[in-house]
Amino acid sequence: MKKLCIAMLLLIVAKSQSQTLQFKVGDKAPNFTAITHAGSKTDLKKLVKNGPVVMIFYRGYWCPFCNKELNHMNDSLPMLQAKGATVIAITPEKYESVNKTIEKTKVSFEIISDTTNAILKQYGVNFTVDDKTVEKYKTYGIDFTSVNGNNDNTLPVPAVFIIDKNGNFKYLYFDKDYRKRPSVKELLENL
Repeated sequence: MKKLCIAMLLLIVAKSQSQTLQFKVGDKAPNFTAITHAGSKTDLKKLVKNGPVVMIFYRGYWCPFCNKELNHMNDSLPMLQAKGATVIAITPEKYESVNKTIEKTKVSFEIISDTTNAILKQYGVNFTVDDKTVEKYKTYGIDFTSVNGNNDNTLPVPAVFIIDKNGNFKYLYFDKDYRKRPSVKELLENL
């Protein structure tokens, strides 16, 4: 019953998202510098010098669809790396919550905690969850302030971008339906 209620809440959140993708293939990807969950500094410009970057935006450890996607990416990591790709995930979760994601998914690629939502905003994947939905989530034990470490109530639209060695978008996936994610096969075909 709890899972059904969470799924219904996720659907409400998906319907409240109104933005559209602001980039197209060939556009320059915004650069960023951030600290990963492992404590290392990462910079997109430096990452792309080593090959394409697969960038995943996910909502949080509490999202079963995000966990499934991260599991698939981790299981397919050797195939993605064989194509020269680096995989990174970006989330509004604070580092303590990222650790819960890692415990659930066993991911071995880098995760960036974007509690200021700066990267989410740069890439245009951010949206604000309305107050009514925020309160409803709390009844199921999901408190965005606690999970994300701020009062923004911001989540990302599920998105996956591939950025080529020149720092340009090679592939863009952006779907407001939180249940849909690109297949690893589709990503491999676009690397």
